[in-house]
Amino acid sequence: MTAPTATTKRSEHAPDQTQNTTSVDATTAARQRWMSVLARTPRTTLETEWSKNHADVSWTHLREPQIGMVMVRGRAGGAGQRFNLGEMTVTRCAVTLSDGTVGHSYVKGRDRLQAQYAALFDAVMLRDGAAAVFIDDLAELQANAKRDHARKVAATKVDFFTLVRGEDE
Repeated sequence: MTAPTATTKRSEHAPDQTQNTTSVDATTAARQRWMSVLARTPRTTLETEWSKNHADVSWTHLREPQIGMVMVRGRAGGAGQRFNLGEMTVTRCAVTLSDGTVGHSYVKGRDRLQAQYAALFDAVMLRDGAAAVFIDDLAELQANAKRDHARKVAATKVDFFTLVRGEDE
């Protein structure tokens, strides 16, 4: 979720440092979207797409894939007070393309190659958006899978109700 957007006014102390937070928020939201899609995509899919369409891109690790833990927090009922649910394994990676573009990723689990490919696609998207069609297709597939799962779950929903009955006397 992004913060409310507003344009900032020119400061009298720093007249050359104006920024339009609307464009920053739009850029951040777009990156959050593609990073979310990449993080949920299986390694084999990322690997296949990279080898077919981006194998000629030269890159180096800025940070080798590293496995660690993060604390997952929850809220009772989605709106209650926060509590620590437990720890989850994540893998992070950072890569640099030959032109200096840096890509980052965090993925759940211990798959180092998935984190590496997600970071590579992040860098490509930041550089020129060359993977936009691929990511849009993945997003559509993931949305369809989520809809199908929700439909299957809804089909098994049981509605419990209580009938008011008279008390035995």
